[in-house]
Amino acid sequence: MATAFKKEQKAERPARGGVVTFVEAIRQGIWEEMERDERVFVIGEDVGVYGGAFKVTDGLIDYFGPERVIDTPISEAAIVGAACGAALMGMRPVAEFQFIDFISCGFDMLTNFAAKCRYRWGAGIPAVFRGPCGAGVHAGPFHSQNVESFFMNTPGLKMVEPSNPYDAKGLIKAAIRDPDPVLFFEHKKLYRLPRLRQEIPEDDYIVEIGRARVAREGHDLSIITFGAQVLTALDAAEELEREGLDIEVIDLRTLLPLDRETILASVRKTSRALILHEAPRTGGIGGEIAGLIAEEAFEWLDAPVVRIGATDTPVPYSPPLEEYHLPQVKDVVDAARRLAAY
Repeated sequence: MATAFKKEQKAERPARGGVVTFVEAIRQGIWEEMERDERVFVIGEDVGVYGGAFKVTDGLIDYFGPERVIDTPISEAAIVGAACGAALMGMRPVAEFQFIDFISCGFDMLTNFAAKCRYRWGAGIPAVFRGPCGAGVHAGPFHSQNVESFFMNTPGLKMVEPSNPYDAKGLIKAAIRDPDPVLFFEHKKLYRLPRLRQEIPEDDYIVEIGRARVAREGHDLSIITFGAQVLTALDAAEELEREGLDIEVIDLRTLLPLDRETILASVRKTSRALILHEAPRTGGIGGEIAGLIAEEAFEWLDAPVVRIGATDTPVPYSPPLEEYHLPQVKDVVDAARRLAAY
């Protein structure tokens, strides 16, 4: 176990488990992995003294010291490059983007180096690249994006986006232990959402990367989604239940690789599929899932596969326009009614 930073220790170690918010679950997971493995370190803009833009890394520098919690200049390309280099030298970096939108500045290093390194000459890059994604908090077009489709076409990367504290902690721990690069997306709207406060175990646990979960059992229609849209889907399912429709909700958790078996098993059971994601509809992950269902579960379908995504525009800053831009419960309910009646 790593030795705590004693020079000017201010922060107390967080409790293990308990009833926590989404953001605290991620913080616990990173903290515990830094204790478990001295190779794990955090790097990014304002992750140290400030504790991260959303306080995910709050207190880490006081406990583990500046050699393991490294503040960087404002250069995402440099952060990704430094993390890749450290990983090749045997370390386990956890690199933070203040907003996931700016992962684009590190795109070349992620897609042309980190993702291909094992394929090229057998060297894995065990690094996590994490940050807040998503809209709905009136942050405008440069701080609200969902970038999963940018990387969906890049073999060698794993992508994860949890929807609740239990999965967030288990997946961040699994990502840090993974021998290859993992992109870890955290919807900022979930960070401190009161309805998401959840009791998580004190014991060490991980959530396996590549496994979806059935968030709600049902028999009439499958909603396949992830991240903050899981809450939208569950709210829509409750409303539809009052109309006699039994909705199943699949929380993907891992976006790359997709859990094909869970998706197909659900569609084969319900015979109707609605794919929901927050990124713009055109070119989104929904198209890939729809293709999978069309190829592997066509005989079971009783209706066309339906996709719901955001409008094909940048995220508006205006709150009413942002609400119109994003999928809402009403959109899901209306689409599910049409699909059930087909």
